[in-house]
Amino acid sequence: MPGLGTIINVSLILLGGCFGLLFGDRLSEGSRDSLMKVNGVAVLFMGLSGALSKIFVLENSELTTQGTVMMTVSLAAGTVIGELCCIDDQIERFGHWLKYKSGSAKDAQFVDGFVTAAFSVCIGAMAVIGSIQDGISGNHSILIAKGVLDFVIILLLTASMGKGCIFSAVPVAVFQGTITVSASFLALLITDGAMNNISLVGSVLIFCVGINLVWNLKIKVANMLPSLMIAAAWSYIF
Repeated sequence: MPGLGTIINVSLILLGGCFGLLFGDRLSEGSRDSLMKVNGVAVLFMGLSGALSKIFVLENSELTTQGTVMMTVSLAAGTVIGELCCIDDQIERFGHWLKYKSGSAKDAQFVDGFVTAAFSVCIGAMAVIGSIQDGISGNHSILIAKGVLDFVIILLLTASMGKGCIFSAVPVAVFQGTITVSASFLALLITDGAMNNISLVGSVLIFCVGINLVWNLKIKVANMLPSLMIAAAWSYIF
C-alpha cells in the first residue's frame, strides 16, 4: 500500500510525543533544560556525522574531500533566497496558528518546540528516498526505520520543549506524502549525485538545529531550506 510508510512514520512521531509528555511532566525546569541541551548535542552529532560521511571519501588509500564548494554556494545562495521569501516568518506564523488552534495559547515554548522538532525529523535523505520507494514499490523499510529514530527524537524533544514538538507530525505527513504521490516523476529527476548533495546540505541544516538547542541561538534554519534545491540542481549543472 503506497503511503503506508508515511502513516507509520507519523504514528510513531505521535506516539513518541505522547510518551514525551508523560515523561516531561515529571521533570523539573532544570532537568528539562539539561535534557534540551543533551538533545542538542545528539542533533549536532547527527548532522555532523551525516555531513562528514559525504565530505570525506577514500581514494587510492588517501582521505580526500568533496562537495565543499557545492555546500558553500548552496548554503549562501539558498539562505539569500530564503531571507527574501521570509520562509522562517511564514513557518513561525503557521506555528502560532497551530498553537492557538490546539488550545496551547499559554505554552511559551510551543512554537520553538514545533519548529525545532519539524526540522529535526523532516530534513534528510531518509525522508526523500524512503518516500520515493514507498510510492513506487510499496517498500516501507526506510520510512519505518526513520519512524523509529523519529520516535526517540520526538520523545526526548517533547519531554524538554513541550507538546509543540508533537505537531511536527503535520509537516512530515505533508512533505513525505507529497513525495510519495509524486514518486514516479521524482524518481526520474533525483539522481544519486543529487541525493548525495541533498544529504550533505540537509545534514548541515540539522547541525544548525543542534546549535540552536545547545547555545540557545536563533539560526533561521527555515530560511536555509532553498539550499536543498540548489544542491540538487548543482548535480545537473556540474
